[in-house]
Amino acid sequence: MKHSERPYAEPEAAAHKLVELAANVEAVQDGRIYIERINAPFMFNLKGSGSEFGAGLKYAIERGWLSKHESGTYVKLMPPGQDLLTRE
Repeated sequence: MKHSERPYAEPEAAAHKLVELAANVEAVQDGRIYIERINAPFMFNLKGSGSEFGAGLKYAIERGWLSKHESGTYVKLMPPGQDLLTRE
């Protein structure tokens, strides 16, 4: 399979897309974004794979762009004032 056929094969690209998806979801209590609100669009609409989702999520968490609750049921966006979406 050619690399260009999988736009989210690189963890950084997947992470950026996950942050973008999270930014467009209305957060519930305490800024929580239920994981399925970013997982479903990533996997079904964008045709990302489970491993790409996992690698992107891990990348975003390691960089401090997202935080994931220990239960794995929700994530939170980075603190206000940082603008990841405009970075390259």
